[in-house]
Amino acid sequence: MANDGPVEHGYPHLETVRAAVTALYRRLSWDTIQTFGTSVLPADVAFCDTDDLYLGAQRVARELVRHFRLPDARLIVSFREMRHAASVELAAGPEYFVELNDRFRTHRRDIGAALAHEVAHVYLHRLDLSFPGVRDNEILTDTATTYLGAGWLLLDAYREHGASSQKLGYLTPEEFGYVLAKRALVFGEDPSLWFTSPQAYTAYVKGMTLARRDGQEPPLTAAGWAGRRRYARDRRHAPAGPPQPGVRYRFSPDGGGRLRVSFPCPTCHQRIRVPVSGRVRARCALCRSVLECDT
Repeated sequence: MANDGPVEHGYPHLETVRAAVTALYRRLSWDTIQTFGTSVLPADVAFCDTDDLYLGAQRVARELVRHFRLPDARLIVSFREMRHAASVELAAGPEYFVELNDRFRTHRRDIGAALAHEVAHVYLHRLDLSFPGVRDNEILTDTATTYLGAGWLLLDAYREHGASSQKLGYLTPEEFGYVLAKRALVFGEDPSLWFTSPQAYTAYVKGMTLARRDGQEPPLTAAGWAGRRRYARDRRHAPAGPPQPGVRYRFSPDGGGRLRVSFPCPTCHQRIRVPVSGRVRARCALCRSVLECDT
């Protein structure tokens, strides 16, 4: 939790975020991810100053448990002085003990954001889905929380007012915006309508720009003139030489000496390999996206 300190910006964890989206599709399947088509709604996690602190926190926790389809999980929420925003004890269940930072006693509107991340920890724990290392595993949790419909709360908790700042989660605001945008492009959802933080909206717009750019990289037909020209040059010299910086496609010969190109799916980031033979329609086996390519 960044509390009145510097907030990191940009996309320093982008490759881990993309790997987390791929891992979600591989572990859950396209069909299961489709069941998360509706995000947590603001009214479901609303928390006003007149609500009882503990009863309100338990109510919000139950709503998030319902969203993540954990009907037999029970969260016991408490508050204490701590460095991080929250923590959860990942035991066998069905009871899970969640501790929230004392800061949330007076910043109650962000309790839903803190609990969303912890409930996602429980969900991933039950799926036995994790990344090695604390940092990467927390990035996976932030990505899963956001892609599965509860992470807009985490981005909305990002606020900067002069010297005062607050940000929850391990992703930067722009990375949260990127994952939200990837979700929005899949489900046709506009989470910006729920933002109360103007900085969250700005980060979402920046993330959407990058998310759309994923679908405009060669060999996809939506690629721009400069990308197509660079692709044609690289194809002439393929497969000799190392991949160029910033280029995500890779050329390689197949068993018959013909050239193939692999590139990441713009939806789930799994690599797709197709022959270099002009216009090709590819279908991602993982997320079922149909991609128009000019190889």
